[in-house]
Amino acid sequence: MQFLLIAHDGKDEGALARRLAARDAHIALGDQLVASGNMLYGGAVLDEAGQMTGSVLVLDFPSREDVDAWLKIEPYVLGDVWREIDIQPFRVGPSFVGLHR
Repeated sequence: MQFLLIAHDGKDEGALARRLAARDAHIALGDQLVASGNMLYGGAVLDEAGQMTGSVLVLDFPSREDVDAWLKIEPYVLGDVWREIDIQPFRVGPSFVGLHR
């Protein structure tokens, strides 16, 4: 099942520093999820100044419970980067399906 995750970083002064501190571990785990087929797309949300303020991911996990299990080890969750996370069921459009599988 596919999911759309939209996560917003904290808005406090330390938010960008927390993101940068956890970023290498977040990307390393993301690389593993891409290799396993659990992450289809991802990227950073930017503000008007080009600073990272959140993330958008398209995920493919067997269930929402599996997404929740991944979130328990996600460095941006553990590092208090993502303060608001919205997860919705999602379906990748047919033009993109061949890119992943």
